[in-house]
Amino acid sequence: MARIILFLALLSLFLMPLSASGAEIIGPDARAMNDEILVSTGLTLDEKNIGDLKNGISKEITFYIDLFRVWRMWPDEFIAGKKIVKTLRADSIKKEYTATTFDGAILIEKRFKRFDSMLDWTLTIKDLKLINIKELQPSDYYVKVTVESRLRQLPPVIGYLLFFVPEKDFERSKISSPLSTGTEK
Repeated sequence: MARIILFLALLSLFLMPLSASGAEIIGPDARAMNDEILVSTGLTLDEKNIGDLKNGISKEITFYIDLFRVWRMWPDEFIAGKKIVKTLRADSIKKEYTATTFDGAILIEKRFKRFDSMLDWTLTIKDLKLINIKELQPSDYYVKVTVESRLRQLPPVIGYLLFFVPEKDFERSKISSPLSTGTEK
């Protein structure tokens, strides 16, 4: 019995992806301007992901940008959030690069002649309007940015049975510096 448990533990270690991915979140920078909370953030990909893109493997990268209210004695409260799905495709034979971004309401597709310009446009979020400050109570807040890249989408039943098969290429989270809206009561 102990040998079976040891074998399964070693097998799961070999099947798990290495978490040495160098994908890193830039920022996030949250600030209040003109009664809006604006968020700027971005992502830098590691050489493995860039190599995959250049070899024609498309990537779907999802940005979750969430606003939390800080509570002293309780868990922090989720206030508002946005989900932005970005897809990158490269055709190295045609030297054509395509990227889409979808925020739940608007789908934008662009074509690029240079790979670097596609990465800059797709992996950077500048001055995203998250919420109007007038809707918030005076308190301390912060923005949490989570970025994930999915390898494959398994059906739920198969995903439960094959729990050792990775579904995500990477997942990173980072929080902004605190943001205050008035004096807390």
